[in-house]
Amino acid sequence: MPLRFLVVDDHALFRDGMVSLLKAAGMQVVGEAQNGMEALTEAARLRPDVILMDIDMPAMNGIEATRKITEALPEIRVVMLTVSQEDSKLVDALRAGAKGYLLKSLNSDEFVHLLRGLEKGVPPMASSVTARLMSYIAQQSSPSETRNDNLTTREVELLGYLGLGWPNKSIAERLGVSDNTVKYHIKNILQKLNVSNRAEAVAYAVRHNLIPKL
Repeated sequence: MPLRFLVVDDHALFRDGMVSLLKAAGMQVVGEAQNGMEALTEAARLRPDVILMDIDMPAMNGIEATRKITEALPEIRVVMLTVSQEDSKLVDALRAGAKGYLLKSLNSDEFVHLLRGLEKGVPPMASSVTARLMSYIAQQSSPSETRNDNLTTREVELLGYLGLGWPNKSIAERLGVSDNTVKYHIKNILQKLNVSNRAEAVAYAVRHNLIPKL
């Protein structure tokens, strides 16, 4: 069954184009909203699998709407969709609970490819955005910061592969375990790190130099 999308953007022309792109790619669009306030209402009414959320909108911005939606409906995955490349907005969006961050400047093929990764548990985030996030986290981190996470050796290893951007299936093959085992470990890692998504876990891995060199 295809993922069900809610598209949220204050520009009607862009929304129309996004809806057409998703439908052409075989994805199901269940609704649209033009600001954060409408997004809250439509999310509760439609219960989509994924919300494509613009950041800068009137009435309520996308980051605040994301925070409220992920608190009330944590099963819904919110992906930020924006022209902004500001590092602080990227971090704020992830802290609000966003599961990905896509730039409107992406070409349609790459955009669809990254969205399809959601079905495999891969957060949709272009490599350029991931690099910016890692750079920003490294600059903001204290070099004397120490780990205090209670992660097991296997969890540290798995976290490193997350940091490489590997999907669950690839990690499972590397470790010789099932996809469900990987999902179980990821759930434990997020709980132990007290973070809400994979992107924040990756940021932690970068901060503590846990990314393996293959």
